[in-house]
Amino acid sequence: MNKKNSFDEYASAYDSWFFDNTNLLQSEVNLVAHFLKNAGKVFSVGCGSGLFESILKKDFNIEIKNGIEPSLGMAEIARKRGMSVEVITSEDAEFGIEQYDTVLFNGTPSYITDLECVINKAYASVKKGGKLVMIDVPKESSYATMYNLAKAVDTWEHPLLEGINPKDPYPIEFVRIANWRTTQEKVELLEKAGFKKFEFAQTLTKHPLYSNNEIEQPIEGYDSGDYVAICAIKY
Repeated sequence: MNKKNSFDEYASAYDSWFFDNTNLLQSEVNLVAHFLKNAGKVFSVGCGSGLFESILKKDFNIEIKNGIEPSLGMAEIARKRGMSVEVITSEDAEFGIEQYDTVLFNGTPSYITDLECVINKAYASVKKGGKLVMIDVPKESSYATMYNLAKAVDTWEHPLLEGINPKDPYPIEFVRIANWRTTQEKVELLEKAGFKKFEFAQTLTKHPLYSNNEIEQPIEGYDSGDYVAICAIKY
């Protein structure tokens, strides 16, 4: 099953998983909001169901109106939440030239095949002085290590994962189609595109078994979080 079909078929499962892990969701939303203060006109690459965008608007007064999403099922939910969403892959989309103050990748780099191509298009679409915010589970994190093990054995129901995976693990259908990259890999692609002045923030600093126990606020850096944000500027 390809990426688009997976998200079409399991669109409702995406939101349901986050609603079953509300503290984790809020910790991640807090991280997204961290670099979106005074973000101006924001473009969301792979906005999914628009869940994060709707919470950002309600809780932080951060409005993200425009996005792209390859899954029709996910895009339809985002549209119901008030977003304008084009159903297209990021590789095929036209981002425009100097159209946005901020381009946001929230949880999407792992599902983009040609990330270098998409980052280059994002660079062109950001106005001078604008920024790119890229947030994802880094390959070197506890979550990605656990996900890659589940992907290798193609199930959460395996003795090697017994006692270490959370009560409500991320749906295996989404794990199968992901390709997690290290923070360094993403930084190198961003630098190659021309972005500068990097800042980092992180959340989900506890073991995955305990990451839904309480809401976390973002902290600087990228060395201990399972969800890491990279913010870079176009000069």
